This record gives sequence, structure tokens and C-alpha cells, in this order.
Amino acid sequence: MSNDNLTKVTAEHSEWLSGLDFYKEDILILEKRLLELGSRNGTFDMSRGIEHFQNQFLIQRNTIDELRHSIREHVSTFGRMVAADDASKEEPDLQEHESLKDGYLSFEKVMNELRHEFNDFLAKWL
Repeated sequence: MSNDNLTKVTAEHSEWLSGLDFYKEDILILEKRLLELGSRNGTFDMSRGIEHFQNQFLIQRNTIDELRHSIREHVSTFGRMVAADDASKEEPDLQEHESLKDGYLSFEKVMNELRHEFNDFLAKWL
């Protein structure tokens, strides 16, 4: 594997892990805002919306944990593959890396949509 490709793959791993840290913090902020809203007396529709977002935040936190675990496993596996590549001069299979990239990008899309949906919900009830 060329040094440029190795650098790119390593940078993507770091970028994804940093992104997951950001989204985990973002969820905490959104949950605090949800708690503030939940402390008010609201309607049934408001309560139903609060429950929806509580569930969505839980699901996304679980997704973050799963992605983080998969990325870290891949970093470890990829490191072993690169070490073997130095000895055999064979190109490591990047299919798993591309799959993780797709998973991370899909997660980012879901989080951005969820954040927008949540902000619309807040605007309705504040």
C-alpha cells in the first residue's frame, strides 16, 4: 500500500472517531434541551414528541458505540494487514474500510436529519 493511501485511510479513521465524539456530545446537548422542554406542562402531542426524541437519542448513542467499536476493530485489523503488506507487498483489502465509510456517512446523515427535526420540534413548543 502506498504511503499516500495509508495516510488517507489513517486520517479517515481519526476523522470518524473525532466525528463520533462530536455527535455524542451533540446528543448530550440535545437531551438537555429536551429535559428543559419536558419540565414544562405540555400536551399529549408534546409528551409523545419528547418520548420519540428520547428513543431516537438512545438509538443514535447505541449506533455511535457500535460504529466506534467497528472502527477500532478495523484500525487494529488494518494495522496487521499493513504490517503483512510490508512483508508480502500485497495490497490490503479495503472493502471493509469502504463499508465503514458508508456506515459513518449514513450515520452523519441520520444525525443531521434528527437534529433538524428536533429543532423544528423545539420551535413548535417553545
